[in-house]
Amino acid sequence: MTADPADWPRATYDALTAAKVRHMAYVPDAGHSALIRLFEADEGVVTNVLTTEEEGIAIACGAWLGGMRSVVLMQSSGVGNCINMLSLPVQARMPLLMLVTMRGEWGEFNPWQVPMGRATEAALTAIGVTVRRAETGADVVATVEQAATMAFDGDQQIAVLIGQRLLGKKKW
Repeated sequence: MTADPADWPRATYDALTAAKVRHMAYVPDAGHSALIRLFEADEGVVTNVLTTEEEGIAIACGAWLGGMRSVVLMQSSGVGNCINMLSLPVQARMPLLMLVTMRGEWGEFNPWQVPMGRATEAALTAIGVTVRRAETGADVVATVEQAATMAFDGDQQIAVLIGQRLLGKKKW
């Protein structure tokens, strides 16, 4: 991890590029904004802005079939949109790496975010995705490093849930 523990997005980006991730798909999200900017600035990485999260699952599978390692960035509220599409990498045993910023937890102001925040881990596990959780910047980096190994070297489907407390209370 970099010297500044607050710079976990940069260290996470470094870990993903060290794992040879060359594609990133995302739905715009404040919790992922620093990581998104880093990937978009990298001319060696293809990025796709998604209109809905399940597109990211299909695109990541296509990237893998085309020889690229991919990461999908989304919010926990988007996980519910992906459940049916997650059967593709699970059944085909294609690597999938997702980084999921959590909502509906610590300091949440929007009650509409709470139900999916509660259900995210259980929904992913039920469909066959392995879930790892990170609550600190150092946890995110170490967990992403291991999740990338599990996904790309073990043909597993992995979601790293990034706790809302690390991201901070949303303000509107």
